[in-house]
Amino acid sequence: MPSYAPGTPSWIDLASPDIDASVGFYGDLMGWTATDPQPDTGGYRLFQQAGANVAGVMPHMQPGQPTAWATYVTVTDADHTADAVAQAGGTSIAGPMDVTDIGRMAILSDPTGAVFGIWQPKTFTGADLVNAPNSLCWNELRTRDPERATSFYAAVFGWAATAPPFEGPGYTIWELDGRRVGGMMAMTGDLFPAEVPPHWSVCFAVADCDTIVARAAELGASVTAPAMDMPIGRFAGFVDPQGAAFTVMELAGPGPD
Repeated sequence: MPSYAPGTPSWIDLASPDIDASVGFYGDLMGWTATDPQPDTGGYRLFQQAGANVAGVMPHMQPGQPTAWATYVTVTDADHTADAVAQAGGTSIAGPMDVTDIGRMAILSDPTGAVFGIWQPKTFTGADLVNAPNSLCWNELRTRDPERATSFYAAVFGWAATAPPFEGPGYTIWELDGRRVGGMMAMTGDLFPAEVPPHWSVCFAVADCDTIVARAAELGASVTAPAMDMPIGRFAGFVDPQGAAFTVMELAGPGPD
């Protein structure tokens, strides 16, 4: 992916209380390596797959910050998008701010409480590799108010909420100019306890879901969704040893658009 159209999720990173432990876990599970810490970016590091940037990892930047994977959406103007978020009922958590000379970013929250980032690229466009084994293949909003979220993301990014090409009660596909750019799941009480807040989740493509499930458990992850077959592939969910949730998918065919 040399570039991403505005309105497309383009990057993910992990906020971890123990970067070395996270680097070790994902290195063993996914085969990723990590670049050296960058002092001018607070110790931020890049996860790489065969030399391609696939994700980032950073220490907690403030007290109370959750251990979680974050999704970033490419925009042409971070300041303008942050204003649009406020006008649509969202809130600003941090920024907009420059990240050295590579881009401009902000951390925001939608009106339902899900946190996400925006990225205005300069020299860094986002993930080099997606939809291939051991790389990002899907970003999914999980919310208890899909109707409000639909209005918000349509206003901010121009996303259209469409029905999935499979049986999925409570599931929505986000489309931008006819391209699938993500999904949305309604958080129901039986699947998501009340203490789990609305959030954006990340899913990694893998070559063998069952092997990943077994290895993740050996490495200390909690398996929150055992391997299961779905119309689009074989899926599983986890919480890593540091407390960050993620999912994996052994794709049955080509990845998303």
